[in-house]
Amino acid sequence: QVQLVESGGGSVQAGGSLRLSCAASGRTFSSNAMGWFRQAPGKEREFVTAISWSSGSAIYTDSVKGRFTVSRDNAKNTVYLQMNSLKPEDTAVYYCALRSGNVRSASAAYDYWGQGTQVTVSS
Repeated sequence: QVQLVESGGGSVQAGGSLRLSCAASGRTFSSNAMGWFRQAPGKEREFVTAISWSSGSAIYTDSVKGRFTVSRDNAKNTVYLQMNSLKPEDTAVYYCALRSGNVRSASAAYDYWGQGTQVTVSS
């Protein structure tokens, strides 16, 4: 079983920054990619970014390109999401997820999920 724990969420004003972390534990050896998703109240869960454990290559949804940066520390089994120039529309619960294959944007492609961490951006 794999456990994912997100941290680093909080409340900031528009234009501010936050750095989220996702620590993985358990049987993660077969997992190849980590994704970040977010869900605002009353809305569908949406893709944010995903990164390959092996190469570090990443993909992003258009709305966060140039503002968010995903990175990973393989030795620590931890993935980070640096969020800059935050906007009120970034307000959501942010989830990290693991899958065994390559980076993907579909939530259904991921096998393990964390509990989420709240990000609130005020105007």
